[in-house]
Amino acid sequence: MILDTTDRKILNCLQSNGRMTNAELAENINLSPSACLRRVQKLEENEVIDHYAMLVNQEAVGKPTNVFVIISLNSQGEESLDAFEDAIKTCPEIMECFLMSGDSDYLIRVVAVDTQDYERIHKQHLARLPGVSRIQSNFALRTICKKTAIAV
Repeated sequence: MILDTTDRKILNCLQSNGRMTNAELAENINLSPSACLRRVQKLEENEVIDHYAMLVNQEAVGKPTNVFVIISLNSQGEESLDAFEDAIKTCPEIMECFLMSGDSDYLIRVVAVDTQDYERIHKQHLARLPGVSRIQSNFALRTICKKTAIAV
């Protein structure tokens, strides 16, 4: 889908406030509510808008610690990758998982209460993942920048 200026305005508005009503959105981008709704529906149908979500403040819910974990597998065969990827999805503290190029196979972001909580996650989840040959954990000291909006 080719995005025009109005589509970009819609996406930028909704990324900054996903709870905005269609009437508010239409007013912000100078469209009629019906035209605005048609455009939003088209963006949804073309999967430009992936989904709607609210974001929870990690610190406010008692999980301020971010741990970036680099994982290497014994094998990069399709069965090994599939087994690992299916298992990684079951751990609620794993927020993101990326298949990587380079020296390691996966990079994951884990949220935890503190180092003791991460030790529990490591023992109960990470160390039990199928096919893992190496786990390297890196604790984030401070978040400098965290974005949820993609520049369009």
